[in-house]
Amino acid sequence: MTTQSLPARTGSAVRTSRKPAGRGGRLLRQRAGRQHHASPLAYVLLAVMALLSIFPLYWTMVAASTDNTRVSQTPPPFLPGPNLFSNLARAWDEAAMGKAMVNSLIVAGVIALSTVMFATLAGFAFAKLRFKGRNALLMLVIGTMLVPPQLGVVPLFMMMAELGWSQQLPAVIFPTLVSAVGVFFMRQYLSEALPDELVEAGRVDGAHSLRIFWSIVLPVARPAMAVLFMITFVHAWNDFFWPFVVLDMTNPTVPVALTQLSAGYVRDQSLIMAGALLGTLPLLAMFIVFGRQIVSGIMAGAVKG
Repeated sequence: MTTQSLPARTGSAVRTSRKPAGRGGRLLRQRAGRQHHASPLAYVLLAVMALLSIFPLYWTMVAASTDNTRVSQTPPPFLPGPNLFSNLARAWDEAAMGKAMVNSLIVAGVIALSTVMFATLAGFAFAKLRFKGRNALLMLVIGTMLVPPQLGVVPLFMMMAELGWSQQLPAVIFPTLVSAVGVFFMRQYLSEALPDELVEAGRVDGAHSLRIFWSIVLPVARPAMAVLFMITFVHAWNDFFWPFVVLDMTNPTVPVALTQLSAGYVRDQSLIMAGALLGTLPLLAMFIVFGRQIVSGIMAGAVKG
């Protein structure tokens, strides 16, 4: 009797001991599946930050939709006026915005693509390849970020004149085909996101460095490349100093063309704001179209990392 009842009691004891573990597991799964909701204060802060970020663009639209007299009044207007489309048409004609936008699209697109490719190549080399002088070269690249770009304007302008590129778009494109910030950014990203085992596996399979870069590095670096492309494109589109030095009004980019609207004894602020709004619309359109892909790429890279 005792030998037959012992296994039954042992089995019942085991079954009873497993019940709390099962309940605890279900409880943990329920807690893990819950969505964490932010506090009302967080929503208030996000709403305030969103309004502060949108207000400059809204004020530009308001100023572009009124006349110069209304903009200069105190208090200024806070509601759009009836002159938006007429001011946009005047700014488009007086500043030759059609040609300026095409030039800015060419300049910003070429600079962004070249910066992404060259910075990713250099970042991969500094992060995963072993060669003599690697750290010294990286320090030299980072050191160039400390040099003010204004110091190189005169020799750079003389170089562009010797090449016959003065007043032409290559004079704006070629000096900025790659940036030290992009190289450092990609180097830091690939150091964390690209495992050494993947590179070694490619070596074992007989792949050379360019093959590893094309088949392994590019898929891993895609989120960072999207972010770098967006930042570089916006910076190149808004760049004013060097294009203003090397270009003229017959072949301008958008920031250079906008200086035409401020010429004259009395500045028409509404017309200037209309031109600024025209120059901002392509960037807004690009972010609306590609913003979700860029953000999802960043989140995917963060989860993989």
